[in-house]
Amino acid sequence: MRLRPYHPDDLETLYNIDQVCFIPGISYTREDLTAFIGHRRAQTWVAEEAGEITGFLIALREPRRTLHIITIDVVEAWRRTGVGSLLMNAAEQWAFDHGLGTIELETAQDNLVAQRFYQGRGYRKVDEIEHYYADGTTAWVMVKELA
Repeated sequence: MRLRPYHPDDLETLYNIDQVCFIPGISYTREDLTAFIGHRRAQTWVAEEAGEITGFLIALREPRRTLHIITIDVVEAWRRTGVGSLLMNAAEQWAFDHGLGTIELETAQDNLVAQRFYQGRGYRKVDEIEHYYADGTTAWVMVKELA
């Protein structure tokens, strides 16, 4: 398993992965993904094995020394194999190396698997945003302070 930077020809694959990972209303449109990836303060990591993309993470550096995880997507067949941890390790290390103090993300209130994953990495729930997702789902804001 290796991580590499995003290449423009990855867009269609990343879009398709996002559509499978999340239901409509939570998944991103192709235009949204393009905008997030192309943002001047964005970082995108792509995980692959034997030339197959197994997951990706998009994060945006915020002005207040915060890295905001926009999305982390792992292909279902590759879940619980360390891909998510590899992606999160890369984002957390990047934030630390760039002097950021906090990482934040949102996750659906009913996504208990994701919440346990993040809590196991030291994230804590700090806020709840009702109707955060387009389908009306409430989100938890989760934060990790970097040492």
